[in-house]
Amino acid sequence: MRYIVTINNKNYEVEVERGQANIIKTTEVAPAVTPAPSAAISAPVPQPSPAPAAAVASVNGEPIKAPMPGLILNCKVNPGSKVKRGDVLFILEAMKMENEIVAPIDGTVVQILAAKGSSVSTGEILAVIQ
Repeated sequence: MRYIVTINNKNYEVEVERGQANIIKTTEVAPAVTPAPSAAISAPVPQPSPAPAAAVASVNGEPIKAPMPGLILNCKVNPGSKVKRGDVLFILEAMKMENEIVAPIDGTVVQILAAKGSSVSTGEILAVIQ
């Protein structure tokens, strides 16, 4: 996984894998612009979470859940695809980082419940593997 860490006005893009961290690149942080005192502070508007699909109730197999809220950038499998543990199933963008959602087990993808471009919430079922 890749992370961006800001220390002393520098962004460090760090890739962490199996207990090892490598710095990919560093960039200077632009000085923060302080808003004018008369500017209204707007709170982020929470996105309504989509209702889970009706098919979720009939899940048989290993559900693949979203580990965090985000946007599905890519779906790398189709229903009926055979996958092995560790194969990338989805690319999920969260906090401006791309995260790979991998298969936890060997099996066959029987359902895809999240489409490319859809927003997902934490714990939402993305696919089912049998």
